[in-house]
Amino acid sequence: MAVPKKRTSKSRKKIRKNVWKGKAYRAAVKAFSLAESISTGHSKSFYWIAKEDPSGSSK
Repeated sequence: MAVPKKRTSKSRKKIRKNVWKGKAYRAAVKAFSLAESISTGHSKSFYWIAKEDPSGSSK
């Protein structure tokens, strides 16, 4: 089984952790932006079929 030869420094660990957190943050911002554009009706890249109201009443 392969094992690391030397101990990883604290600074290297922090760098890797911050890169990982940055990717998650950017994904969250992108998802929130898409949700916001869909809710306001300004989305140009996301399409869906609106379902009919099951009660049959239109508002």
